[in-house]
Amino acid sequence: MSTSRRITTTQLRKKARDGERLVMVTCYDATFARLVEEAGVDIVLIGDSVGMVVQGHDSTLPVTLDEMIYHCRAVARGCTTPHLVGDLPFGSYQVSTEQLIESAARLLKEGAVQSVKLEGGAEYADAISRLTRAGIPVMGHLGLTPQSVNQLGGYKVQAKTQSAAEKLLADARALQDAGCFAIVLEAIPAPVAERVTASLEIPTIGIGAGVGCSGQVLVLYDLLGLDAGFNPRFVKKYDNLHSRVVEAVSAYATDVRAGTFPTEEHSHYVSH
Repeated sequence: MSTSRRITTTQLRKKARDGERLVMVTCYDATFARLVEEAGVDIVLIGDSVGMVVQGHDSTLPVTLDEMIYHCRAVARGCTTPHLVGDLPFGSYQVSTEQLIESAARLLKEGAVQSVKLEGGAEYADAISRLTRAGIPVMGHLGLTPQSVNQLGGYKVQAKTQSAAEKLLADARALQDAGCFAIVLEAIPAPVAERVTASLEIPTIGIGAGVGCSGQVLVLYDLLGLDAGFNPRFVKKYDNLHSRVVEAVSAYATDVRAGTFPTEEHSHYVSH
């Protein structure tokens, strides 16, 4: 889990300044980490979306810090090059700045990530400043913040009015001033995301925020089409693994029931 070869926050910012769009995916285990590294992604986010994608919850809220550490550590074992960002889950940083620092430090020490991500705007600026002064890189997250789904009234597009867009811009500048090295912009109108990106010196990573961001992020399971029933506007499915996985497992089941698997090729015998 050495960090010596990993892409750094400095390198990410330079890529963005040079006009190179950043590629981030969310995954949660060593097997997929090996695959996305081979594909050449810049950043792997170990997201608290694991609660919905892997654990089967209807929100990210039940995910614990210990669970995040577990998945971060698994991803770190699976790849050596991408920059790793670990999500701080709900309840692990809202109590106090001291709790935030302790939780973030655990993600770096025990989860082997290089930075942490947290949701929220200017209200977290002071706490983020404390984190960055402590040597913990921070990625911000604005727009649709899933941990606030109950307050937002569901998974809805944000910053749709002029006043809301101005607040988001102010929040983004506050996060930059606090030391964030990048900001995720989720589910906001494309022109707003483009304006925010143009106003910042740090990169933005969009999801449902248009092409004007410095980079993009999708959940790996979504872009692979593993859930046939999940079809939000912001997701492009680059494959249909749902059907392909079902077909493969069905073929296996057919062979087992017919007695055609295993064959001699897949069997062991006593040596003479």
